[in-house]
Amino acid sequence: MSRNPALDARPLDAALVEAQTREVRRAYERIAPVYDLLDALYERSWKRRLRAELFAHALPGKLLDVGVGTGCNMPFYPPNSEVVGIDASPAMLARARARARRLGKKVQLLEMNLLELAFPDGCFDTVVATFVLLCLPDELQLPALRELARVTRPGGRILLLDYHRSSRTLVRWWMRMLSAWLRWAFAARFDPATERHLAEAGLEPLLRAHRMGDAVTMLVLTPASRARPG
Repeated sequence: MSRNPALDARPLDAALVEAQTREVRRAYERIAPVYDLLDALYERSWKRRLRAELFAHALPGKLLDVGVGTGCNMPFYPPNSEVVGIDASPAMLARARARARRLGKKVQLLEMNLLELAFPDGCFDTVVATFVLLCLPDELQLPALRELARVTRPGGRILLLDYHRSSRTLVRWWMRMLSAWLRWAFAARFDPATERHLAEAGLEPLLRAHRMGDAVTMLVLTPASRARPG
């Protein structure tokens, strides 16, 4: 598998990656049978709308859905796109396969760690991660972004949707109240440090927008010139 040395400047902490992967897999194996039920209110009230808005920025061609989960993004895949979906949880992937069958979507679904993608450099036109990077601690945000950048072709798009710690007092208080539940149920946090690492990861923002007040961040990114160091 080809790799760009500029994007691999810092070796991964294998123990940290293994511990994080184990925590995420354990959480989603446990919650997979009821995941769609627990998230149904959010999906119907606002998540579907934001997914549709995000996927409007996808390019035609090959698309990678990182952390595909139960397949909530599937209705929004661009027509005639060649889609690969990955997830660390076999139980979540089983539900994604069932959803793909119901929707008549042709999607290749693979068990894989987003920090160690088994794809060559620049092989996807669009890479999407919705409510995924919030599962990573700050130490793994930069390696994750570099890996997403590595598999995105020059001029391609990386589409991110994630929670953001709100500046609004009541919303911030509510997020604080839910933080323990979010961590236990979804191995996630409301304040991923993703945006602090964009430049170092070699990514240029094409769009940065707040949604749901400022509780959700939408990012449309493109890899910077591969001639520049990450």
